[in-house]
Amino acid sequence: MKKTALITGATSGIGYATAFEFAKHNINLILCGRRLERLETLQKDLSKLTNVHILNFDVRNKEAAFSAIESLPEGFKAIDILINNAGNAHGLDPINEGSIDDWDAMMDINVKGLLYVSKAVIPGMTERKSGHIINIGSSAGKEVYPNGNVYCGSKHAVLAITEGMRIDLNPFGIKVGAVNPGMVETEFSKIRFKGDKIADSVYQGFKALQAEDVAEVIYFAVSRPPHVNIADVLMFCTAQASSTIVNKEI
Repeated sequence: MKKTALITGATSGIGYATAFEFAKHNINLILCGRRLERLETLQKDLSKLTNVHILNFDVRNKEAAFSAIESLPEGFKAIDILINNAGNAHGLDPINEGSIDDWDAMMDINVKGLLYVSKAVIPGMTERKSGHIINIGSSAGKEVYPNGNVYCGSKHAVLAITEGMRIDLNPFGIKVGAVNPGMVETEFSKIRFKGDKIADSVYQGFKALQAEDVAEVIYFAVSRPPHVNIADVLMFCTAQASSTIVNKEI
């Protein structure tokens, strides 16, 4: 029987790559994002491989998140897999110079947005006593680095929430895990540093992880047999040893 997966932040990066990876394996898709035009293009492309439904909303908006998921047509209401991928990073400033707007954006999307979508999806999983949730964390949730303060805090929260979910949903047979990548070459850095020039330099001199690398690990996790749950994955590119140690050949 075909499974149905809901992916947040599906219009770029890891979410986009995961949508393609899942489509290749004949998983029905509910693709969520803020950019409608990109969602429509994705739907057109992936509908050749599987059934696709799109939801255009911002995970930061609690009412919009619940309303969108409530609006799902009958064929997509039973969500087997939830990929909480939507996330962002803004700035790289010491705590005394950080922007409150940046802090709000990171906490609202990385933490509260994940909770809103999960709260809308989990009741169906507990009722059916089946389901699989993968939260996309970060190596920043495993260690704190200089000037990472609030971003690292938001990703530490993702890991704590993941562990809490796994405990609380254990009686219902629901799998919960996290995939935590290090440096991934996507538009993520362009958003964080508010400029292409700085963002481009982030990945110079080494081969960073690609979104497709992470998508393959996510699919591996959700494709394990019923008795296996991949609870936590930390992945780096070969050149990266930690958040602050990267072997750049420049």
